[in-house]
Amino acid sequence: MLPAETQALHARVIAELKERKLAENALAAGAKAPEFSLPDHEGKLVSSAQLLSKGRLVLCFFRGRWDPFCCGQMEAMNRVLPEIDQAGALLVAISPQTMKQSFFMADQHRLRFPLLSDAGNQVARQFGLVYRVPEQQEAIYRRSFINLPFTNGDESWELPIPATYILARDSTVLYASANEDYTERPEPAEIVERVR
Repeated sequence: MLPAETQALHARVIAELKERKLAENALAAGAKAPEFSLPDHEGKLVSSAQLLSKGRLVLCFFRGRWDPFCCGQMEAMNRVLPEIDQAGALLVAISPQTMKQSFFMADQHRLRFPLLSDAGNQVARQFGLVYRVPEQQEAIYRRSFINLPFTNGDESWELPIPATYILARDSTVLYASANEDYTERPEPAEIVERVR
């Protein structure tokens, strides 16, 4: 449904991000994940230490509720949540959007796992996932009423590349999947298999 010119621009941005090797240089399997404490969509502070004390942790970094690919991924992960639970793991998703935006997303999509608000992409930055939206793409987003300053509560126009991690209880990264191409995400079945 997007004009060819817009599609071409998005493809160029993805190619430029791949040239910068964001995914390749992001936190990898075998590394220790940084500790974090972030508010969930209901305003409750959630810490990685608290989550990992209960089991392994599946972390999904996503761009925001304005992105249909992110909404699709969150809905798909919601469907496999019982299998993740049965495998003794927990699922949380992290984005730069405000708590209010996360609340709207959780409510609208009936998500049964915490959506954590990473103001200023501070945690995503520690995982090596953050980039600034290029000006040409920013202009397209603005014309499409994608208002990241409003959605994220800051003027940075920064986003994380989508990424999924599985952490062992000692914070070791057991699985890492990061991709500059925001249209591609790991299959939920693959995540369930890895968690098991």
